[in-house]
Amino acid sequence: MTTDSTTATTWLTPEAHARLQAHLDDLSGPVRADIVRKIEAARDEGDLKENGGYHAAKEEQGKLEARIRQLTQLLRDVRVGEKPAGDVVEEGCLVSVDYGDNDVETFLFANRENATDEGGKIGSLDVYSPESPIGQALAGHKKGDEVVFGPRSIKVTVKDIQAYVA
Repeated sequence: MTTDSTTATTWLTPEAHARLQAHLDDLSGPVRADIVRKIEAARDEGDLKENGGYHAAKEEQGKLEARIRQLTQLLRDVRVGEKPAGDVVEEGCLVSVDYGDNDVETFLFANRENATDEGGKIGSLDVYSPESPIGQALAGHKKGDEVVFGPRSIKVTVKDIQAYVA
């Protein structure tokens, strides 16, 4: 997908894109309809000022609509599975960094929506977003670069950069 320079794009694996699209479809359809039914049922109970069920359903509706907007924007401005073009750290790369003394960590540099579990992983692979402290520091760097990040000034060396292949 091509975008102009003012639109931020997010990189997603094809699996993450399909999972998020299905989630958006579910939220926009059956989940939204269920909340509307809850609101209507609570409204039928009478006085809305002291109707806890009504207020809870309206709050749930607000959170749902915010997530729908978030997913809609994310999926509109997305690059699905495109391999990074260069030898710099950018979304879609597997990045290996050395914290010193050969303490090397490899992770997927991509939006956290790519993670398939609550711990922010795809299988055993951590996913670090470009917005994270290490992500902000590493973006645009090349193999061999030393990078310092975080409030404790953690220093890492970029050991390797590869395109992610599922």
